[in-house]
Amino acid sequence: MNSLLRLLPMVALTLWSVSLRAADPVAAWRAADDARVAAMISADPAKLATVFSDDLLYVHSSGTADTKSSFIAALTSGKSKYNSVTYEQREFRELVPGLVHMTGRAKLVLGKAAPFNELHLAFLAAYRLEKGVWRFVAWQSCKLPEPTAAKK
Repeated sequence: MNSLLRLLPMVALTLWSVSLRAADPVAAWRAADDARVAAMISADPAKLATVFSDDLLYVHSSGTADTKSSFIAALTSGKSKYNSVTYEQREFRELVPGLVHMTGRAKLVLGKAAPFNELHLAFLAAYRLEKGVWRFVAWQSCKLPEPTAAKK
């Protein structure tokens, strides 16, 4: 009976680790990114502070760069106003345990009032696992050319 009681914690730990490996990591990364986009649209400072890493480097398609504090300030003041982000493509890849990069294309609508600034971007972003939470640590984007009309 004593040896059975000693085995119980080991069995529980094994089952727990198997369940963690069976969980879909892409779903967790997608959820972290969805929470980040929602926080940016809401411009809620508490949510932004939670989803952004303290080491955030956000390089806009214009080439200007923000840190966590400067980007939160721009979002909460309304200087930068994100209205929507629509992904055309979004892919995740774990580079090393605890570091994931995301690539893709998206359409963003920005601005306080019409006419809104509509951007079509390609991007590279990164998430890092920090104390058990996936936090947004980097963004770099570039504007994609407007599609040309078909020649007749």
